Amino acid sequence: MMDGFVFVDDVVPGIRWDAKYATWDNFTGKPVDGYLANRVVGTRALCTALERAQELAASLGFGLLLWDGYRPQRAVDCFLHWSQQPEDGRTKSRHYPNIARAEMFEKGYVAARSGHSRGSTVDLTLYDLATGELVSMGGDHDLMDPISHHGARGIASVEARNRQHLRSIMETCGFRAYECEWWHYTLDNEPYPDTYFDFPIT
Repeated sequence: MMDGFVFVDDVVPGIRWDAKYATWDNFTGKPVDGYLANRVVGTRALCTALERAQELAASLGFGLLLWDGYRPQRAVDCFLHWSQQPEDGRTKSRHYPNIARAEMFEKGYVAARSGHSRGSTVDLTLYDLATGELVSMGGDHDLMDPISHHGARGIASVEARNRQHLRSIMETCGFRAYECEWWHYTLDNEPYPDTYFDFPIT
């Protein structure tokens, strides 16, 4: 692994994760290039901020579950290649019901140069510390639809409140939100703001 990068769970004890792109449970329908282990990697600076976020979340009765952190550039390239293939319908209804594959890039849900590849961006959600159950957010990870935008209409008040809890926690701890995806946050003072890494997660 590159210097300055670590497995998040090694540095933030008790944090939960489910690295979706290392599994078959993602919008491509199979493990993605560069994800050879179901672990989440990030910069040390990211982990320091996540530790603060986890403490703040716990004070509100929540834990953090990570879906993605550092993303190799080869994975982003894999997304681009996948978007150019004929539609097979396997993941469309769950992840991009109202757009075509190629529109993911046009509408800002997937980027050819992703902040994830700089190592200080995470996709995450909240879970209830008492029950271990994920809280309802009005849509799952990588639902590429306006319903996933901050301030989206058509979600229940409890779901809007849960999204606001997550946003408040993350922004208080030095992250900025991405308006199209309620789960996506980038560290304000990321250590590698102009570098896109490509080492695999192993």
